[in-house]
Amino acid sequence: MTLFLKHFFADESGATVIEYGLIAALVAIAIINVLVSVGSELVTTFNTILGAF
Repeated sequence: MTLFLKHFFADESGATVIEYGLIAALVAIAIINVLVSVGSELVTTFNTILGAF
């Protein structure tokens, strides 16, 4: 039982999965923010082009 508990507390694979999940979430948030920013700029650009005609 003692060996099992030592091995259980030494295992960090669960923490690694959580860290990768957090990194993936932050990357997804950054990508969404960039797409929203670029999207609004594209709408402005197309509206300017349409206004020229």
